[in-house]
Amino acid sequence: MEDNEELHKSRTPCLEFSSDSASFSIIIPSCDRPVQLDNCVNSLSRLNFPKSQFEVVVVDDGSASSMESVIEPYRSLMNISLVVQKNAGPGIARNNGVANSRGRFVAFTDDDCKPDRDWLSRLSCQLQKFPDIACGGHISNGLDDNIYSVASQLLVDYLYSYYNRETEHSQFYTSNNMAMARDVFDAVGGFDRCYPGLCGEDRELCDHLRHCGYGWTYVPDAIVYHYHELNFRSFWRQHVNYGGGSVRFRAARARRNQERFRIEPPAFYLNLILCAWKTKLPRPVALTVLLIISQLANALGFVLARFRI
Repeated sequence: MEDNEELHKSRTPCLEFSSDSASFSIIIPSCDRPVQLDNCVNSLSRLNFPKSQFEVVVVDDGSASSMESVIEPYRSLMNISLVVQKNAGPGIARNNGVANSRGRFVAFTDDDCKPDRDWLSRLSCQLQKFPDIACGGHISNGLDDNIYSVASQLLVDYLYSYYNRETEHSQFYTSNNMAMARDVFDAVGGFDRCYPGLCGEDRELCDHLRHCGYGWTYVPDAIVYHYHELNFRSFWRQHVNYGGGSVRFRAARARRNQERFRIEPPAFYLNLILCAWKTKLPRPVALTVLLIISQLANALGFVLARFRI
C-alpha cells in the first residue's frame, strides 16, 4: 500500500469483536462530507445484527477537517474505527479500509447512503451459504424530489436490468452495496488503483472477480437508500467521469480476456433513453432529456480519456 507512513488508525472499540464465520467489516470511504457520514454511521448503529459481530471502518480520504468528531459519539454503540489517508479516491480508500479490517467478510457502502436495518443480516445469510460468491444488494434513491438523483438512479436500475438479466451470471453491482469474503477480495487485489478522479472501479472489480472464477449474485432485500444530492453541473461531471472510467475498464477487460475493445450495441442506448417511459416515473420527458445528457457526457469523457490512454 502506498504512503503507509501517512496512514494512522484510531481504534478504541467498546465491544468485543470476534473474527469468526459470521463477522463483517463495513467499509465506508468519505471526504469532506461530515453530515452525510454521520447519517450513514447512525443508520449502521441501528442494524439488526449482533454488535459483537461487525465493525465499521471509516476511511477519511483527505478531508480538510478531521472526521474524528463524527466518529467519536458512536464508539460507545458499536465497533468503529477511523483510517486517514491522503486524498487518493474512493477505490484506494476502500482498499485501505479492508487492509485495516478484521472481519471474515467485507461489506461496502458510501457516506451518502443509509443501509436498511436488515441490510447486513440479508447479506450475511447469502454469504454464509455461499462464501465464494460475491453479492450485491438493491439501491433505492432517497431523494425523490431531486430530478437529477432520480435520473442517476434510473440509469443504475437500467444497467442492473441489462447486465444482471441472468441472476446466476450477473455482471455489475455498484460499490455502495456489495459484499464478499475477505479472502475473495484479497485474491484479486481489491479495487483497481488506476481510477482516481474517474468512476468505474466497482465495475472493474465485478469483472475481475468473474474472470478469476468468482460468481456474483443479487440479494434484492439487502437494501441501501442512496441520498446523492445532484445538480446539473455535478450530474454532468459525474457522467463525464463515468465515460473516462469506461475506457480504463474496457482496456483492462480486453487485456484480461485477450479480446478487442468493444462498445454496447445501438439497442442498448435506445432502450436506455426510452426506459423513463417504461418505468412510469413522474416527469418522463425531463428524465429522458437527462438520460440523453448523461450519454453525451459519458461520450465526452470516453473520448477525452481514450486519447489519454
